[in-house]
Amino acid sequence: MKKFNILSKLLDCGVVAVVRADSQEEAIKISHACIEGGIIGIEVTFTVNGADEVIKTLLAHYENNSNVVIGAGTVLDVTTARIAILAGAQFVVSPSFDEETAKLCNLYQIPYMPGCMTITEMKRALEYGSDIVKFFPGSGFGPDFVKAVKGPLPQINLMPTGGVDLENVDEWIKNGCVAVGVGGSLVAPAKTGDFARITEYAREYMNKVKTAREV
Repeated sequence: MKKFNILSKLLDCGVVAVVRADSQEEAIKISHACIEGGIIGIEVTFTVNGADEVIKTLLAHYENNSNVVIGAGTVLDVTTARIAILAGAQFVVSPSFDEETAKLCNLYQIPYMPGCMTITEMKRALEYGSDIVKFFPGSGFGPDFVKAVKGPLPQINLMPTGGVDLENVDEWIKNGCVAVGVGGSLVAPAKTGDFARITEYAREYMNKVKTAREV
């Protein structure tokens, strides 16, 4: 049930914030800003130095908020996945598919979202139990590619990351994606310390996803 509940929260939200930052402090501030704007799915990437500590800090801060889901991103191997899970990560995201990481996540019933681009990669991810497949990089093909994938794989749950912005997020959803991963276009204001702007962007993303789903 734990895995089901995590997936349900992420799918209900429809947006996962991809948090990249120059420090743990910045990553935490970005995460708070996104959550304040309604994005409850936070992917702390392991390009952040001490990402596991950021995950622990966020989980402790939001332990009384059952809606917030904190996961790990840019997980390249099973060792990193294990570190993330021990830190409490509630989902694991990779830029590519890794068999051993898939097995580990299945063992501990942690949702694993591998980055895939081709039908062959997506099929393999499904065979290893990936409930949501990260279509990455989304900028390589754009929203229309989702319809092409849904032809032979109508059962797949796709979450594009890379190339998702406020101008096209509704297209991704309307074309059949269950959620989107958003990084640079959402968190860029952190570079100037404008975390309030990140909260504004988060609200805009949430509103656009909600509207697109209602069509």
